[in-house]
Amino acid sequence: MNITEVGQKLPHFVALTRLNRPIGIYLLMWPMLWALWFAAKGVPRLDVLFIFIVGTVLTRSAGCAINDYADRDIDGHVARTHQRPLATGALTAKEALLATGVLLLTAFILVLFTNALTIKLSLIAAALAIAYPFAKRHTHWPQVVLGAAFGFAIPMAYAAQTNQVPPQAWWLFISAVLWAVAYDTLYAMADREDDLKIGVKSTAILFGRFDLIIVVALQLIVLCILALIGLQAGRGMFYFIALALSCGFIVYQQSLVRERDPARCVQAFLNNNWLGMTVFIGLALDYALHP
Repeated sequence: MNITEVGQKLPHFVALTRLNRPIGIYLLMWPMLWALWFAAKGVPRLDVLFIFIVGTVLTRSAGCAINDYADRDIDGHVARTHQRPLATGALTAKEALLATGVLLLTAFILVLFTNALTIKLSLIAAALAIAYPFAKRHTHWPQVVLGAAFGFAIPMAYAAQTNQVPPQAWWLFISAVLWAVAYDTLYAMADREDDLKIGVKSTAILFGRFDLIIVVALQLIVLCILALIGLQAGRGMFYFIALALSCGFIVYQQSLVRERDPARCVQAFLNNNWLGMTVFIGLALDYALHP
């Protein structure tokens, strides 16, 4: 592929990696930032912060590319995804794999500037990111694999900042996994009818009529874990106010999806960005005012 061809296909590569739809970057970034702030007990090292923010963009983009490769024969049968580049033929499967490889290699080069423990953990993170798109063919719990892939930035962040992964990091990891299961179930609810027809599995299908109850229960468990971590870390008023405000987003999301309309399910999924951001702002402000 020459430079001219790359230029012509650039918009399709942007669509492949969802850089035009950054919600996935945000949902991966917020737990990673929670981890960095807890690990550093305030503002983390700037080099670590840079590496992890850029790495978030790269790994999420790689995950989208490998997802579309895995779903290249499925996306054309789903209303929400039938215009993706591989489904339309705008890009080939080989080009999607090439993009995945380049993005993961670039992210790995960044990790080389951290330490040995972080490098080892990054290999597990890459394996999880690659495994997720194929999980939906074999289990009703692909959202757990997604959560683990997204959440693995947390032990990596602790390792990069402190060269260790304490129990606090793993509790934060659990909260990130549960949060991902909750918000991605909302997302999967939008595709439930199409997924049932083509045999794709998801927690939205598994939970059935109990989907909304389970989603809100998971979200509340996440906030409880975050509250316990905050108490253990000696956090103060601003952090706990942020957790209280996050309950409002949960109530709003439930109001959106009570009729299970696909468009409103996607809207509820997107709203989780504000929940994650609120927790981070409260945490950062709390550390700034009460180191």
